[in-house]
Amino acid sequence: MFSFFKKKPLPPAVQPEVAAPPPLPEPATPAPEIAAPSAEPAPEATLDPALLVPELAPRFEMPAEKSGSSPLGWLRNAFGGKPPAEPAPQPDAAAPVQPVPAPAPIPTPATPPAAAPAPGPAPSWKPAPEPAVDFPAAEPAVAPARKGWLDKLKAGLRKTGSSIATVFTGTQIDDALYEELEDALLMADTGVKATERLLADLKRRVKEHKAADPAAVKGLLADALTDLLTPLQKSLVIGQYTPTVIMVTGVNGAGKTTSIGKLTKHLATEGASVLLAAADTFRAAAREQLGVWADRNTVEIISQEGGDPAAVSFDAVSAGKARGKDVVLVDTAGRLPTQLHLMEELKKIRRVVQKADATAPHEVLLVIDGNTGQNALAQVRAFDDAIGLTGLIVTKLDGTAKGGVLAAIAQERPIPVYFIGVGEKLEDLETFNAREFAQALLS
Repeated sequence: MFSFFKKKPLPPAVQPEVAAPPPLPEPATPAPEIAAPSAEPAPEATLDPALLVPELAPRFEMPAEKSGSSPLGWLRNAFGGKPPAEPAPQPDAAAPVQPVPAPAPIPTPATPPAAAPAPGPAPSWKPAPEPAVDFPAAEPAVAPARKGWLDKLKAGLRKTGSSIATVFTGTQIDDALYEELEDALLMADTGVKATERLLADLKRRVKEHKAADPAAVKGLLADALTDLLTPLQKSLVIGQYTPTVIMVTGVNGAGKTTSIGKLTKHLATEGASVLLAAADTFRAAAREQLGVWADRNTVEIISQEGGDPAAVSFDAVSAGKARGKDVVLVDTAGRLPTQLHLMEELKKIRRVVQKADATAPHEVLLVIDGNTGQNALAQVRAFDDAIGLTGLIVTKLDGTAKGGVLAAIAQERPIPVYFIGVGEKLEDLETFNAREFAQALLS
């Protein structure tokens, strides 16, 4: 009777089949960027079987307290009736944690932008002008070679200037000082007229400047001497004529031939081509001596053994024109102004040179010895009257106490002094500068 309630296994056809849930897709790799939270609801997640089966496994087991009930009822209660409550979602360790977005900052009220200026032309860059600064006028720099020459000139004029410089060792500016200065200038062969002029000019300058210091009076004397010697300062011009014919004369022993050699060196250094004429046939070995200077300076020379001085000069000028030389230096015979026949020969040379070149000679130079003092002034007068001097070369100023003769020449015969010499070397001949000479004389 109760066999109907006995447990019987369910036939295979009646036993319910639990359909396996469909496989879920592989979780997508989270994007590297965190997406902004969307306002739409997220789609319902699909359950993973691997996670679902372990959770639902107890539901397919018959509870112990309901072992007497029908399995079919239990299934009806499990699937036909109220659906089982879904388990609470467990956090997935593999899923990335979505960060909570930070609240947006409260915007600060912006300042209304200023009105943009109207566009103008593009500025062109210009350097800012430097402020004008007034500096005191500096003295011109002296070249090292010229400075060495000035030192040598000061040493050469020391004998002449020492007697003048001792006058200013006192402390008072009175008549006694001017008397001592007058004696010193006369001893230096400045001559009477030049001495009177210098003293009168010095007294005027002392009164104007109200000088009371002997050193200041010495500086004023240098200024007065510079003004006196300035007419003698002139440069030898080369290039106006081609060739420039220069006659060089002087008494025996004044250093005429040596000065020609030094002048040749000076002109060659300036880039001029020089031709020498050995027209001094009166003095023995003068031609050979000039030949030595020609070899030292590597220049050409025209000479004739025992020839006429005027003929040698004519040949030299003609050769200089044919060879395109810049300068022809004619070495004439040394003579004294009292030797009238020799002075006449000098005039003849000048006339013959003019036949070769109507404009020649362009320069007539007299070489004077600084040791001769007032006698040098007498030579200047005589040669200037005979052939018309255009320039002077003053030699041997390094061994004389009579260098003041240039002041006497400037006072009576202001013929330009082209060069002065203070030694025997080639570089010991330099151009004359009035300021340098005055300062060296009174140093």
